[in-house]
Amino acid sequence: MSRGDDPGVKSAGAPNGESERRVGWLSRIALIGRDEWPAAALSFVYFFFLLFSYYILRPVRDEMGVRGGIENMHWLFTATFIAMLFMVPLFASLAARLRRSILMPSVYGIFIACIGGFWFWLESGIAMDWAARAFFVWLSVFNLFVISVFWSFMADIFDSEQATRLFGFIAAGGSIGAILGPGLTGFLAQTLPPRDLLLIAGGALLCTLPCIWALQYWQTQGAASSRSVAQNTQALGGTLLEGFRAIASSRYLMGICVFIWLYTTLSTFLYFAQADIVESTFSDSGDRTSVFAALDFATNTLTVLLQLFLTARLVQKLGLQRALAAVPLLVAGGFACLALAPVITVLFGFQLVRRAGNYAITKPGREMLFTVLPRMEKYKAKNIIDTLVYRGGDAIAGWMFAGLTALGLSLMSIAWLSVPVALIWALIGYGLGKERIKRVRQADSALSGQKQEDIRYEHSESTPAP
Repeated sequence: MSRGDDPGVKSAGAPNGESERRVGWLSRIALIGRDEWPAAALSFVYFFFLLFSYYILRPVRDEMGVRGGIENMHWLFTATFIAMLFMVPLFASLAARLRRSILMPSVYGIFIACIGGFWFWLESGIAMDWAARAFFVWLSVFNLFVISVFWSFMADIFDSEQATRLFGFIAAGGSIGAILGPGLTGFLAQTLPPRDLLLIAGGALLCTLPCIWALQYWQTQGAASSRSVAQNTQALGGTLLEGFRAIASSRYLMGICVFIWLYTTLSTFLYFAQADIVESTFSDSGDRTSVFAALDFATNTLTVLLQLFLTARLVQKLGLQRALAAVPLLVAGGFACLALAPVITVLFGFQLVRRAGNYAITKPGREMLFTVLPRMEKYKAKNIIDTLVYRGGDAIAGWMFAGLTALGLSLMSIAWLSVPVALIWALIGYGLGKERIKRVRQADSALSGQKQEDIRYEHSESTPAP
């Protein structure tokens, strides 16, 4: 075993009692070896504070979007995409020049400073509409980058075998943070102005820095002996051009791009509908922030339950292709219900099912699509898809929604138009799932053939010459 012992395998020479003690109830669930516990626990706490911070800010962002004017939201999505066009090459440039031990704290330090800057801006009361719009754009960039950087760091710290066992446990830390964050926001929104929540979120994000330093120390102290620690002392390097070329030359990656684009299109349509219905239902800023926080809290609680008890069983029972089609079919039904009854209860029920289904089923399934790709495509092409394609879909969908409303279409009409789009999304998801299964079988067949060739070669080498 590299780095740590397999908790399900008895160590050589270890007494039976010691081996049994090591296989505790938590290790049975998380499959974490004795030497891996420090890094796994630090990663768990790291991801907890990361999503705890973001989900404190998310209801504030949604309120800022309403305050900035629903009629301006398509401009906000466009501005977010433009900001992403600048951020992606900027991050790539920093990654190529800075070693990881400097890059990681620098990225989070910059975002912490931005939170402080926004607090001062909101406290000043100057140009509040512009402050709300700027914060909306900034947080929309923030959430993609900090989470992407986190998982890139995890890929550097743990090898692929460890990732299979540990990433679920680590992700649970984020899920708990995603539950407690909006819960705290909903509780405090009635007593604190939304701007003061930024200070709490900034403090939580600051707590990620000791986790980063401790994880880097753990890796350099030899617990991670199967990996070279040079990655911590040298610049990461790399370029985005390979990722662009890979996407352009692969029908599979292009299919994933379309899958993401349809997801963001429908999500944006529903987000605009949510802003319109919430604004017409609640007039108070604190009430709106509390409502958004309550929706986040309910969504993330349901997500954890689905992840623990349903996701793996559903994918195993139905197959990845049907799992990827399941949530789009539910979304089609949700838009039909919203078209028939565009009221707050239907909206929140639809959002709860859609978002929990996405986080528990569609998002894990989407990540599974990348496991059959070469390592370069897993990182460089995936980064482009997760940022530019994602936010580009938001921007295009924002203008589409604005155009449809300018043509005189009502919310109900747009909801009806979304139903066939969701059905197309389901078909593409089904096709991608089938293609992934095909690639897995081809890889297994190639691996089996290589093993047989190795056996024949070893046999010929061990046979004495006549």
